[in-house]
Amino acid sequence: MAVYTKHPVAEPPAPPARATTGRLMVRAYSVLCLFAVFGHTAVYNLVGPVGAVVVLAVLTLGALGIWIPAVVMNRPTRFRWRRLPWAALGYGALALVSVLWSRWPGATLLTWTLVAAITVTALMIATMLTWQEIVRALSTTFKVILGLSLLIELWVALVVRHPILPNFATVPPGRIDPVSYWVRGNLFNGGRIQGVVGNAHELAMMCLFAVLVFAVLYAARVRRRGMLIAWAVLAAVLLFKGASTTVYLGIVVLLVVLVAALIARAATGPGTRRAVYIAFAAVVVCGAAGGILMRDRVLALFGKGSDLTGRVEIWQAVWQRAITRPVFGNGFSSPWVPWDPAFDGWILNHGITVFHAHDMWLDVFLQLGVVGVMVMAVAWLALLWRSWFFAVDRPRWDLDDKRPYSALSLLPLLLTVALLFEGIAESAPIMLWGWMLLILLSFKMKSVPLIGVGVSERTPLIEHGVRTRQAP
Repeated sequence: MAVYTKHPVAEPPAPPARATTGRLMVRAYSVLCLFAVFGHTAVYNLVGPVGAVVVLAVLTLGALGIWIPAVVMNRPTRFRWRRLPWAALGYGALALVSVLWSRWPGATLLTWTLVAAITVTALMIATMLTWQEIVRALSTTFKVILGLSLLIELWVALVVRHPILPNFATVPPGRIDPVSYWVRGNLFNGGRIQGVVGNAHELAMMCLFAVLVFAVLYAARVRRRGMLIAWAVLAAVLLFKGASTTVYLGIVVLLVVLVAALIARAATGPGTRRAVYIAFAAVVVCGAAGGILMRDRVLALFGKGSDLTGRVEIWQAVWQRAITRPVFGNGFSSPWVPWDPAFDGWILNHGITVFHAHDMWLDVFLQLGVVGVMVMAVAWLALLWRSWFFAVDRPRWDLDDKRPYSALSLLPLLLTVALLFEGIAESAPIMLWGWMLLILLSFKMKSVPLIGVGVSERTPLIEHGVRTRQAP
């Protein structure tokens, strides 16, 4: 006979830590912050410069409000200060100090504040979320960007039926250059589309990131894989309509790196992996040499001239100014502030002041000289080194060396390679979402080198004062 009792033998079961309301709110807030950074131009075009500053300031304060109490109050999972991305933070410190010799001190302070805000947000996300949650947050962010891009392109093409300007400004047709438009309405013709981010190349990069995230989630056998395929198809279509040569070439590079990583995973011993590295190095050298020798033919395939769409002239102008102060540079400003007298009208593209050097290394050399280039190189090479072994080394924390690889461990490597290749023709890796990924991935891989293993993966920092002991 069953016996019922109200005696409190045990506490009632509690929901898993990652399903609590607070946990869900942190994940949602992280997605909001990621969208504000990856879709920064969309926010700028919608609410204007002042509104964009207000949005970023409010989100940064919120990130601080979440991050600081979690770090200070949660003693069982102490914050790992030694694991911070010190090379990248050193570059940020050098950028702030450069105000002492900057030719544009106002721009230095303004853009450094932007970098500091993104740094805080990236550290908060890396601290509060597990690896799986970070990948899912990125997935949700890119889904929002893709969905909004499709909707705004459909709206402009079918309803408005004429290009729209940022902030929905009204200007008579023919009075401005088409490059100034937010959306041109080219979804159903042969023209390039800009999506909600307002730039064809940036939209293509968001689509590339989205495909990478969706692919690793699909390989990880998450739920609703059919929807992931649908989102990946949408990303591929928008990427094709964005028609970015840099992204097309980057896809080839990513495929080579992916194949090399998978072969390295399959290597059975040090000798085999060494042979893989030698072969991969030979492929990289031959590919780079072939690309340099046949660059005109390759560019012609994509309808580009040998001047790389005006980039050569931009690089020459930047170099001439950069060599005047080669050691510590002319002062930090990422991006260049177009209304500052030092940049206003300096380099023009379609009558609009250019706001970066279209090459991350040349941009760093202009701003912080050889010293800045060295610090930035250390930060990115450290991230590349760590992401490679994060992807190819079998997960191991005890004597068991037969555990399966996680598909998610490939994502940091692929994102890092995509950003480094992007840095050849753009300065995005040192600004906004490029800087966000540098800080986020560097800190997360240093503090949690194994997916799903470690205190921060098992005991979310949001659950203050609660300690759980679980087997890895």
